[in-house]
Amino acid sequence: MIIKNATRKTILANKCELAASFFSRLKGLQFRRELPKGTGLLITPCDSIHMFFMRFPIDAIFIDSNNRIVYIEHNIKPWRISRVVKDARSVLELPSGTALSTGSEIGDILEM
Repeated sequence: MIIKNATRKTILANKCELAASFFSRLKGLQFRRELPKGTGLLITPCDSIHMFFMRFPIDAIFIDSNNRIVYIEHNIKPWRISRVVKDARSVLELPSGTALSTGSEIGDILEM
């Protein structure tokens, strides 16, 4: 699926995978060698993430039930844990630097 920032008129991911089952959410991006530019993983439901067994940093955009960005964690390094974002219903994992390069900010609305 394509993920767009409707507020900024930018594309966050041209090819985004959906992780909606228990096992796909648990696995996430673990054990992958990279997350190429233009790709991402949308995890739902989700309000926090871990970076165990990850090999590269990512940006995590936390989204509420109205597809509004409620929190952004930039450049999360492997073996870290994000904070729990109580208003988040989904997390969009993107290559590190994507949130900044697209100008995405808290309050922006995403389209999927």
